[in-house]
Amino acid sequence: MLSYLSLEKKLGFDKAMPVTEHWSAAPDFLALVSDHCLQEKPQVIVECSSGTSSLVLSQCCKLNQGGRVFSLENGEEYATKTTAQLADFSLTEYCEVIHAPLQDTPVAEETFQWYTLNALPAVKIDLLVIDGPPGFLQKHSRYPALPMLAERLAKHCTVFLDDAARDDEQALVQRWLAAYPDFQVEYINNERGCFILKR
Repeated sequence: MLSYLSLEKKLGFDKAMPVTEHWSAAPDFLALVSDHCLQEKPQVIVECSSGTSSLVLSQCCKLNQGGRVFSLENGEEYATKTTAQLADFSLTEYCEVIHAPLQDTPVAEETFQWYTLNALPAVKIDLLVIDGPPGFLQKHSRYPALPMLAERLAKHCTVFLDDAARDDEQALVQRWLAAYPDFQVEYINNERGCFILKR
């Protein structure tokens, strides 16, 4: 089984990444995302939720000698913590952690608690990594990601959805595909499950 240590070695980290059990993305998910980054070299990456994934994505940008990460984080404390970790790993120039509090967001005749987007620059997103908001907040908690960011996605883009083994994520991806039939989908049966959508 892939470990954080092997991922650190692969990506050339010179010290251990700060990992929080149950909250940090699993190493096999981070390996999938980093492999994609190193191969496809996306210039604009947006992630929903910050943390260990922010360090991994930023390190990939550093190795690629280009690209930038915009990390949406609803918790101010976590935003501050991730920003400090990026500085500690000398990765600040590759990632902007945006404090994006959750707010009532109408989507498809429903209302969700989802990130405020007023601080996200008007960029075309090559890679979208979805690992928040937490699933316990509401049913289909991560559903708004595609509807809210669809107009910002580049013509050719890739979306990674973590925790995809859960029933909620399985159902919301079917809703996405019905609304956005131009996406091809692949399911990866790893530790927590992962959906990869490509257009």
